[in-house]
This record gives sequence, structure tokens and C-alpha cells, in this order.
Amino acid sequence: MSYGQVARVAGYPRHARMVSKAMSRSAESLPWHRVVKSDRTLAFEVGSATYNKQKSLLEKEGVQFIGGKVVPLDFDKGKDLDLDELLWGPPE
Repeated sequence: MSYGQVARVAGYPRHARMVSKAMSRSAESLPWHRVVKSDRTLAFEVGSATYNKQKSLLEKEGVQFIGGKVVPLDFDKGKDLDLDELLWGPPE
């Protein structure tokens, strides 16, 4: 999910730049590693410790990369996006 998608689903379209700031200031630990740039690349410098950590966490969750980009999931186009489900996973 991109920063812009998070902002849009949260009800704040056109506020993608605020997403990382809001996530870092949250009282709860949020799954920051699941948010990527709109071009599906990671937001950190390639090879940096944070880049490697994010990529590793995503790969452990089964996310695939092609050419340094996250392979997008095929969302059901008719279904409303649920921010909680996209970030935290389906309810148990």
C-alpha cells in the first residue's frame, strides 16, 4: 500500500506526505514496513539498514520484488479498501 493510498483510505486524500509523520508519532506501534512509495519502491536508500530491514520484513510476509519494486496484490476492484485489514491483515 502506498503512502497516497493510506492517506486516501484514511479520509485524507492528497496528504501522502503526512502519512509517515503520523505513523511515527502514533502511540501504538504501526506496521510501517507495509507502506511503500507510489511507484512501489521502498522509500529508503537502496542498501541502507532501514531499506534492508523493510525489505526483509516484507519478504518474510510473502511479498515479492521484481526489479526493486513490490509486486502489487490484486485487490477485488468492487470491494471497499479497509485500512485496518490492509495494514494489519484479515480479522481472525
